[in-house]
Amino acid sequence: MASHMGFLELLQRRHRPAPSVRTEPGGLAASAHAGRHPSVDPGIAACSVDDLLASEAELLQRFKYCYGCDAETFERDIVAPIRRYASYVNLLPATADNFFCSAGGLFRLGLEVAFFALQGTDAHIVSGRATISVRKDLEPRWRRATFLAGLCSELHRTLCAATVTDDQGEEWPSYLLPLTAWLERRRARRFFVRWIANAPESRGLSLFALPHIVAPEAMQQLAEANNIVVPQMLASITGIPLLHEQSILIELVKRSAASVIDRDLAASAHRYGRPILGAHIERYLLDAMRQLIAAHPAWSPNSERSRVWVGTEGLFIVWPNAAAEIRKVLEDDELRGIPKAPETIVEILTAAGVLVPPPPEIGCWTILPPGTSSAIEAVRLASPDILLAGQARQVIALSQPLLARPAGVATRGDTQGTSAAGRPVPIAPLATTPVASQSDVSAATDAQRDASPDLTPGPQVPLDFGPAPGAAATAQQTSDDQAAAAPPTLPNRSPHAPVPGRRFALSAPLRLVPQVRQALQAAIDTLNGDPKSATAVTVASGVFVPLSHFKASSVDVNVALRALAEVDLLVGTKDRRPRTYQHDIAGLEQAGVIVKPAHVQGLDPSDFQTAA
Repeated sequence: MASHMGFLELLQRRHRPAPSVRTEPGGLAASAHAGRHPSVDPGIAACSVDDLLASEAELLQRFKYCYGCDAETFERDIVAPIRRYASYVNLLPATADNFFCSAGGLFRLGLEVAFFALQGTDAHIVSGRATISVRKDLEPRWRRATFLAGLCSELHRTLCAATVTDDQGEEWPSYLLPLTAWLERRRARRFFVRWIANAPESRGLSLFALPHIVAPEAMQQLAEANNIVVPQMLASITGIPLLHEQSILIELVKRSAASVIDRDLAASAHRYGRPILGAHIERYLLDAMRQLIAAHPAWSPNSERSRVWVGTEGLFIVWPNAAAEIRKVLEDDELRGIPKAPETIVEILTAAGVLVPPPPEIGCWTILPPGTSSAIEAVRLASPDILLAGQARQVIALSQPLLARPAGVATRGDTQGTSAAGRPVPIAPLATTPVASQSDVSAATDAQRDASPDLTPGPQVPLDFGPAPGAAATAQQTSDDQAAAAPPTLPNRSPHAPVPGRRFALSAPLRLVPQVRQALQAAIDTLNGDPKSATAVTVASGVFVPLSHFKASSVDVNVALRALAEVDLLVGTKDRRPRTYQHDIAGLEQAGVIVKPAHVQGLDPSDFQTAA
């Protein structure tokens, strides 16, 4: 293997013939096998680190322009991790037959995601609430951490998706040392990749390979004078975001990876026939569904007109009604390559093992939720824990069967009769899935009804996520909207009159997410106590509530902002996007939102300014 060289030497070698790392799909072609059809896998020829970097000299030059620093800093912060990354992955493909599937694909994928993520930091101000001096110290660390998170975003593939061997059959100990170092130790000129069938995507395994890419000294420099840069970088690499934290770093890397993979699939379609489009979208679709269950009233499980129903047979999502809302969440995150057809989303999730396909004799899953007279088409998850794990509220499974089938169609496990009128009838579960249960179902159902938002049909479900099912006549929709948005009143009392024994209280639409309602109610209640210890304060246009209060109440800030904006509870909301304000509380400048005075009982809206 060649010895190390500096960045200037790499640029001098950029016009020399470099190893072809992307022109041979899977690395199956070699000079020794030109014009032949070998009966055995010829493997992939090993490549030196310097040759790998020389083949990407143009992209490295773009890194230098983007990072904007002196040569020594660039060599330390950018080139050194790239060199270590190249040593670890060598010419490994990223996938067997999908995106970046040619030799050197994993190296190129990491470089491109790192570059676009780093480039995206120029358009964002991280730690915007900090002082100028603090931001000056943190900004270089944020940029460097974003670059490293992008570079290592697909590192887990070396540990969970493939097994690498040399020509003697010895297996690469990927947890112990880089692939290049192992090949040198074995004096092997070629290596062979065996892809593991149906291997689960375990992004957390990246942590075990990370020390081979990021030196301990670099980790220490990122962690100096702060405790947020390294945790958010690791959260991005492992795919496990920090609870109740909004991370620009994670969003930049996720967006860059989706864009790079989508572009590679589009560019390689003419070379590889029909690529498996959308195979990288599963985790984004799951993230969107988890966000909707946490924040969208229409996704509150087992509530009236809900998209999500959980019974003894498993978890079902009303389809295709839910597809538009999933797509809207992903489009708001500006992710590219998101499928638009509901059928395509089902194909992607089914191929990933997230959804259970219906039996051929049925054609599609149909359910009969409580209170409905006709069957509804739905998709069925392989396990309720895919979406419900980690949710703040426990979901209690319905005691009655959810599955239904058209009359006259026999299915395995059918133990009930067929309707003579041709209406769907409940059937026994085809395969039971463990869900939460309890002894007194009726009492739990009553408690859940009290805690669930009172959803109304049609457009009163927030339109930020797309249309809702069951649209009624326009006149009926208008009256329902007004009834849902109107604050509750007591007989012979003004809507804003003080409640006996309490001066101020929250008066919000019933469809507000329960967790957000409870947190906001707690903030409004502090107005009734000592003003010095109050969490919320009145300002010129309403009641200011700091964002830190939602975090202290274990409510995700993004979830709270989205839920409050959807029910038009905030001042300054435009196009369903809430606006935050700065206000001094107890001598500390805090960011927060302003609740409209009409939604706080005990306040007279005429005493406040009307926001433009």
